[in-house]
Amino acid sequence: MTTFEKRLLDEFQRGFPLVERPFAAIADDLGVTEAEIIETLGRLRDEGMVSRVGAVFDPGAIGASTLAAMAVPPGRLDEVTALVNGFDEVNHNYEREHRINVWFVVTAPHRARLDAVIAEIGERTGLEVLDLPMQEAYHLDLGFPLQWN
Repeated sequence: MTTFEKRLLDEFQRGFPLVERPFAAIADDLGVTEAEIIETLGRLRDEGMVSRVGAVFDPGAIGASTLAAMAVPPGRLDEVTALVNGFDEVNHNYEREHRINVWFVVTAPHRARLDAVIAEIGERTGLEVLDLPMQEAYHLDLGFPLQWN
């Protein structure tokens, strides 16, 4: 990765500019053009280096969200995670070393849409999707310094 790409990923995990043209503000800070920021983030997303660029809201502040989990047979991991990741409502998805091995967060404008996404994933995979709504809120800082070699 270039120094520019590393700075872009490290320096804007928090404090994303809340202005009309945030990518232009980031470009000013990094000494490049707005188009370079947009192109670079798109390319990094296409290469799998960035999964999403967007706001994170407190659960329940806007819409509905839940943690979901599935027990996916090892031979179906790629197929099932590709299907799960194909939903716009899925924020991220990760594998755990456990019988219930695929975990993901689903967000939607309202509970009915969230339920529909979970049901569709279950129907299309033929697997049970556990809906694990939050019982108690904890603040988790999802930003972290990236380690570069």
